[in-house]
Amino acid sequence: MSLSTNRLTLRRVTADDAPHLLAYLSKPEVVRHMGLDPFTSLEDALEEIAWYDSILEAGTGVRWGITLTGQDEVIGSCGFLNVSAKHQRAEIGFELSSDHWGRGIAGETLRAVVHHGFTQLGFHRIEALVEPANTASQQLLERVGFTREGLLRGYEFTRGKYDDLYMYALLETDSMT
Repeated sequence: MSLSTNRLTLRRVTADDAPHLLAYLSKPEVVRHMGLDPFTSLEDALEEIAWYDSILEAGTGVRWGITLTGQDEVIGSCGFLNVSAKHQRAEIGFELSSDHWGRGIAGETLRAVVHHGFTQLGFHRIEALVEPANTASQQLLERVGFTREGLLRGYEFTRGKYDDLYMYALLETDSMT
């Protein structure tokens, strides 16, 4: 299943995309707020793609690769994880190659994926967890219409430490901008 916007095609990521994922997920500035170490091998990228496949198969999430329309190179990804069918909610996550920052691609992607979540997947609530130092993602979420609901202290254990995370949410009854 693919999604499209004016400038983007969001599609399933395959093993053929591993070199593209490695190219941007090996950059420290891209993974800094993701709880990951920079990727160092094609195997790291293939494991990430296997995770995308596993959450889709389990029904707990879906992840789309971001491509510029007419080009096949994956330059980022966006999707849902921790889907709760019972509560009609999911968590959204996204990342974009730093080569494409500042062009509105992340916002265009986020709006398309959120819209799909509400209209096609039947979500009532979409959440996003963001490190306090990740001000760019916080500003993006707020521009799209998400509300910061609070700070989750010591919420995740990544790279040998506990991380605080802000909880953002958007309800289907909220207006998306």
